[in-house]
Amino acid sequence: MSYSTELVESAIAGNKQAFEQLLKFESEKLYKIAFIHMRNKEDSLDVLQEATFKAYISIHQIKSPAYFSTWLVKILIRIAYKELERKKKLIHLPEETILFLLEANQVPDASIDLSDALASLSVDYRNVITLFYYYELPIRTIANVLNKPQATVKTYLRRAKLELKKTLGDEFYAKKFI
Repeated sequence: MSYSTELVESAIAGNKQAFEQLLKFESEKLYKIAFIHMRNKEDSLDVLQEATFKAYISIHQIKSPAYFSTWLVKILIRIAYKELERKKKLIHLPEETILFLLEANQVPDASIDLSDALASLSVDYRNVITLFYYYELPIRTIANVLNKPQATVKTYLRRAKLELKKTLGDEFYAKKFI
């Protein structure tokens, strides 16, 4: 990250320009995470706006300025979950059902898109893959963001990779994903 903890401390102290500067550093990453969850621009921007507001009114609650980015992503993901629940876009299926549906619909199609494959994953798996591979966050930080034990995050990561491998096929998986 290209900002210092002093900038975060200044924002915590009430400096609006410091908070705005922090958001500029984080905006692209936050938008991508919001888009991965919401799957459309308008909802992503709404979630991003609400997360920004919540972060602004509660920035004094940050315990460690070094984890500002993690704290902000955590707020964004929680708001995205709430919005998905509110819109009833999120359907929690048992893992066996998801695997069955993936296997039943698995057609060897070379044109499948990685974002479609990610969208087919459960929310937990999608979050872990996104945070680990797109944002290169360590397992410990991901566990902190998602409020899950590190062992659970590792399990989600392994299972998500297996599901992506099934969905995308061995050839695509080997060339483009990892």
